[in-house]
This record gives sequence, structure tokens and C-alpha cells, in this order.
Amino acid sequence: MTTAIPQPPGIPLLGNIFDVDPSNTWVSLQKLWEKYGEIFKITVLGQPIVFVGSVALCEELCDEKRFRKFVGGPIVEIRNAVHASLFTAFANEPIWDVHHRILAPQLTPGAVAEHFTEVRDCAAELTSKWRGMAAESPVSAVGELNRLDLETTTLCFYGRKLNGFTGPEHPMIKAMDGATGEAMKRPTRPKFANWLLYNSQFQKDCKTMRRYAAECLEYRKTHPTDRKDMLYTMMNAKDPGTGKSLDEQQIIDEIVTMPIGSSTAPCVIASAIYYLLQNPSCIAIAREEIDSVIGESEFTHAHLDELSYCAGIVRESMRLSAAAPGFNIEPLPDTQGPVLIGRGKYQVSPKQTIIIVLHGVNRDPAVFAEPEAFKPERMVGEAFEKLPDGAKKWFGNGKRVCIGRNYAWMWNMITLVTLLKDVDFEMANPSYRLKQDGWFNLRPVGFNVKVKPRVK
Repeated sequence: MTTAIPQPPGIPLLGNIFDVDPSNTWVSLQKLWEKYGEIFKITVLGQPIVFVGSVALCEELCDEKRFRKFVGGPIVEIRNAVHASLFTAFANEPIWDVHHRILAPQLTPGAVAEHFTEVRDCAAELTSKWRGMAAESPVSAVGELNRLDLETTTLCFYGRKLNGFTGPEHPMIKAMDGATGEAMKRPTRPKFANWLLYNSQFQKDCKTMRRYAAECLEYRKTHPTDRKDMLYTMMNAKDPGTGKSLDEQQIIDEIVTMPIGSSTAPCVIASAIYYLLQNPSCIAIAREEIDSVIGESEFTHAHLDELSYCAGIVRESMRLSAAAPGFNIEPLPDTQGPVLIGRGKYQVSPKQTIIIVLHGVNRDPAVFAEPEAFKPERMVGEAFEKLPDGAKKWFGNGKRVCIGRNYAWMWNMITLVTLLKDVDFEMANPSYRLKQDGWFNLRPVGFNVKVKPRVK
């Protein structure tokens, strides 16, 4: 006998459409998790969706012998901008394997390490800007880090300096936010409403993102270089399996995809700043480690492996912020009959869409004591190694795990260490408490800080 999956009461035809705020979907799901626990479901316009929020269920659903990534809903909508890219390709589209074999060699730990100096110098450029500001001038933590992320990603992968730390924000940042936000909302509306009321701005944002990519490609064509970077690979490499290469539109697809994926990183570090300011003893421990390992010498890639407490800060910030808030799962297509999960406790359809809500998984009290507390030490050394695999799914899972995870990890580490090494922070509003919203990521809302040169 299975247990019924809990569901909030709905209304005829529309189901639970009013239980989820389309302008802040993930926070709505957080509230439902807080009410219903490890598993719940809703119905939207006749379509049932199951959500899970425990480590054990997450780990079970990440078994690729039974389940796979589901490409649907918002991910299908963002195909308007990136078509069949690494992020959005359907499981039955062979183009994913072609793109992955071509691009994955550029994102191994060794390949990513080649960009350490560029990432470090971009982070130092941001802190240099901050040190030159008046001490009482507040800045948006995530806004400034968004600029850094796009600047660094564009330089490392495409060899182009945007010089975007000052002046108007680059149009790509606003377009990404607009397009991914609309992609989240479109599945909750009738198609005619999307076409009639919202399609014009959505298409404008998609075109802006593709214009950014086209400009990166054109810049490389008009400024030849011997850089063997991601863009060089996109333009010149052939798939070792099929001999195929990427055409120009496919290159543009993947150029756009990379910043969309990396946009979670600024959310992680902005959240880390907040958690650290709430826990100043952690700042002291981290700085003691940084000063011991790096001191007055030049910050190098070799230092990263020695900064274990700083790594714990990054992991604990990913856990609490759930900056990449979840991922979609479905049973394998040849699955027959009802699917049992939770050691047979629950039953779902073999065609059921299931969404992992990482806010819940990352706060599972069966795994994390004091789950709301910020404790970097639980993410260091043996304590981290002992955590179950289902508690470490910040970058997704399996074959479709985030291809840029090594780059994102290095960016997070370099940025955090540079900020702690170079500047002091304080809350612009001391009474601020973390609020989040977001689309394909979760970011702090209204979180402003004052920055000044670090006093040692």
C-alpha cells in the first residue's frame, strides 16, 4: 500500500495555479516544501507536477538506470534563444552528444585552470573599483557580481574584454534576466496570452542575447588571435565521433548558453557575503587562512587547494542559497507501469515530471543538523566527504550535470578569496534579512553593501 503524495487543494480547471506565484516560483515552492515536506504535487492547467525535497529521494531520483533529465516547461521556452544547446537539447537529439564532445575538453579542471589569471585579474579589477569609491556609497552585491561574471566569462571563453565594471550595465545582463524570467512564466499561461501579451518583449530579449553572441563571434573574426579558447574550439573543432563541426548559429547558441549557466555564480557569492556578515567569526577564520596561505605573495592557482575553509564557505553558501534552485527528472522512456519511489512509499506515473527542489534537499534535517545555520566547517574535510551524494547536487546530476561546474567552482573560489583579501563589507541596511527571487537562479533581493579597503 503506497502513501498518497500530498497536494494543496486546487480549483476546477486551473488546479493549483494560485499556489505558485509566477513572478517568484521558487520561493512559492520553498513555502510548499515547508508545509508538505519531502514530497508534494501540484496541478497546473491540467498537468500534474511532483516535487521532492529530501536527500534520500533526491539521491534515488538521480539513479540514471531509472531516471533522466526532463527537458520541459521553462527549458523548452528558452530554446527560443538557444535552440538545441547543451542546456536545452532533448534527450533524443543527437546534437547534444556532438556539442558535448566538442566543448567538454575546454571545461576540464586542467583546461579551466588555464584561465585562473584572467579570473583573478577581473576580480581584482572589481575590488580596485570598490576601493576607489566613497566608503558610504552602497552597491548592489549581486548587481556588481553580475557585471564581474559576464566580464570574466566573455574574456575567458571568447577572448573579448567588455570593460563593463563601470557605466551602464551591459544589455546582455538585463536580457538574460528578462528572457529567463519570461521562460519561467510562460508555461503557467494559456498560449494565446503568451503570444498576444508577452511575446514581443520575450523575442526582443532573445535577440539581444543572440546579438551579444554574434558580436563576440564577429570580434574574433576581425581580431584574429592564437588563443585556443572555447570560441576557438567552437569555430574550429570537429566532433571525434561524427566528424561534424558547429555551424555559425550553433556557435551563437552555445555562446549565449554559457552566461545563462554561469549566472548562478554571482548569486552564490552575493549570498556568501550576506551569510558572512551575519556570522563575522567565519570572516575571521577565512581571513586567517587566506593570510596564512597567500600572505603578501601573488594569489596563484596552487593556493586554491590549500584554502579548505574558504571552500567550505562556498559549499555552505551553495547549500543555503540554492542559487541553482533545482532540476527536472523523469522516468526513463521505456519504463512500464507505476513507478515506486521512497522505498516503495510513493507511486508516480511512468510519464511523470518530477522537480528536485534544492532548497528542501539542502535543508534535510535527516542529514544537516541545524539546517538553517551557516556552518562552513560541515563542508570541509571528512565532514564533507561523509555527506551522502544526494546532498551534493548543486550542479545537477549525471550525464546532464552542469558542464561548466569546474569553471563555476574556480570562479566562486577566486572571487570569494579576492573579496575577503582586499575589502571590508558592511550592510548598507543593518536590519536587512535575506530575501530571494530569480528564474533559472536564486539571488538576494535588495541586498546592498558598503565596501572599503580592508583594514588589517
